[in-house]
Amino acid sequence: MRHASRSLAILNDGTIVKVLLALADRAEYETAAILAANQQDLSRMPATDPKYDRLKLTEHRLRDIAKEIRQVASLPSPLNITLEKRDLDSGLNIEKITVPLGVIGIIYEARPNVTFDVFSLCLRSGNACILKGGSDAENSNREIFRIIQDVLKEFGVNEHIVALLPSDRAATQALLEAVEYVDVIIPRGSQQLIDYVRDNAKVPVIETGAGIVHAYFDESGDVKKGADIVYNSKTRRVSVCNALDCLIIHSSRLHDLPTLTSQLSSKNVKIYADKSAFNALENQYPKALLEPALPEHFGTEFLDYKMSVRTVSDMDEALEHIYNHGSKHSEVIIAENEVTANRFLSSVDAAAVYANASTAFTDGAQFGMGAEIGISTQKLHARGPMALREMTSYKWIIKGQGTVRIP
Repeated sequence: MRHASRSLAILNDGTIVKVLLALADRAEYETAAILAANQQDLSRMPATDPKYDRLKLTEHRLRDIAKEIRQVASLPSPLNITLEKRDLDSGLNIEKITVPLGVIGIIYEARPNVTFDVFSLCLRSGNACILKGGSDAENSNREIFRIIQDVLKEFGVNEHIVALLPSDRAATQALLEAVEYVDVIIPRGSQQLIDYVRDNAKVPVIETGAGIVHAYFDESGDVKKGADIVYNSKTRRVSVCNALDCLIIHSSRLHDLPTLTSQLSSKNVKIYADKSAFNALENQYPKALLEPALPEHFGTEFLDYKMSVRTVSDMDEALEHIYNHGSKHSEVIIAENEVTANRFLSSVDAAAVYANASTAFTDGAQFGMGAEIGISTQKLHARGPMALREMTSYKWIIKGQGTVRIP
């Protein structure tokens, strides 16, 4: 893999673009084969499993995947960009330029779209990649990998720049310990997976964390905006990391809570409400979908049609709740008071912080970055959607004229 990754350094950028465009075409052309393999995987998972939606591929989703691959191809190369340049008094010319990370290992669960996304981003950014998918998506991943290999062979590109490992745990452990062969590992999946990778890896890890997402409805919030944002953030796709998990509401606006949550009942969203919120919703929200909140309902990434509601007396209490229960992924305030909104934006420690907009936008493609490799919730190297630029490091280029350092 190391040897194959070096071949990327001399691969013409035009060829990379052609490979990606061909892969997008092939993804659409091979729709039937991909969906057949995906159906084999789906048949082994109950439709009620929260991961089912992540695992499922459709013609529409494959068209979107192809569109994102084409978008990645259309973006400028993130390599060899000059970040700094200066002439020193010593006579040296010094330049800092972007370079690939090298060999990237990706460990992911029931998300076959990641196989396309990761390969596309890695190729465009000059990185080799080792894919370690979960057993839930084994057939889908194998079929997609076959298509990738066919396209690479068609263009005479070293097919070993991408590898698909077996789906068993032994392969995961081997990847985590591959210090001499892998430069960085990126886990993409549940908090349990991320914790396991972080705790067991000998290779450096970039965490794409779980999304425990909050929406704070301030005393100055607009009810119409709030209802639409809560509905979209919660129900657009409940199985993704940017989906809403907890609505925090200012106590002075509890009378608006039935309106804020009214649309959720159409999707059978179960609400776990604290005492004040429960009283405000009782007889206003379907009885079968309303339960008193328990401590474990706060700080939970539901990945399902479930949501908690917490009442606070002011924004300081809301900020404290987010600090104690958030995962530093995505948070939103719904407020018309600009001073309040700006304070929230500056105070909340998260990768993406919104004012009056759905958290469903936390996505590399939505940010205009092409496909993403994940949402980083840490602070070193990358934060938020990881796309092409985030998959590079840098090196210093120093030029002299027989220049020596004077003692």
